[in-house]
Amino acid sequence: MSEPARGDADSLSPEDAKLVTLARGAMGRVSAPEGAALRDEIGRTYASASVQLPSLQLTALQAVVAQASAAGARSVEAVVVVGNLDRSDDDGLSAVRDLAGGGVRVITVMPDGTTRG
Repeated sequence: MSEPARGDADSLSPEDAKLVTLARGAMGRVSAPEGAALRDEIGRTYASASVQLPSLQLTALQAVVAQASAAGARSVEAVVVVGNLDRSDDDGLSAVRDLAGGGVRVITVMPDGTTRG
């Protein structure tokens, strides 16, 4: 994974800004604390929110990687996570690495619009 850079969501490329919009939409649809979006190797996009069920707990990263993998994605070009991420999502990042097969940019957008990644 690349070293995080700091900025704001307005300074992202149009492709990455689309991922931010998708992640925010997924998060808002279910009032989840976090959302994630992923662009695969051929430009397809996926979006998901964290899953909080009594029998299943997934971070937004885990959920979006599962969705992309189930749809046949073979690699990852970029990933965005939106939300108040107070804790490290090691399992989600591991899932991204498993699908990406190497270095991939993970952009984190905090509620105030600042970005890392």
